[in-house]
Amino acid sequence: MLPAAHRMLRSDDFSTAVKSGARSGSRRLVVHYCVDAAQPTAPGPALVGIVVPKRQVARATHRNRIKRRLRALMRARLDSLEPGARVVVRGLAGADGASSTELAADLDRLLARSRSLAHARQTR
Repeated sequence: MLPAAHRMLRSDDFSTAVKSGARSGSRRLVVHYCVDAAQPTAPGPALVGIVVPKRQVARATHRNRIKRRLRALMRARLDSLEPGARVVVRGLAGADGASSTELAADLDRLLARSRSLAHARQTR
């Protein structure tokens, strides 16, 4: 489970990350990464949200399993996220049959790609 300080709870945070964040995806996951350029001097902790759409994965037990696995993977990567970042990870149907190693590799690759895209947007 993610620590309470790092959980994304407000729908505004989710929509900000999805609409203005950099997106990168694979057949298992989509990662939205948002860094706010107009942050105050002391940004808060990085916030992480996990979403598994009912349209993609119809059975609730499968959706919950994907969310649980993604939360555990993101918890291990919280230290690598910069303070104030907003990250939304969307699990797709392909994540259900994937091993933890495959999910971790996808997540690492997508986080790195979306982080670099977000910083490239910020410097423009």
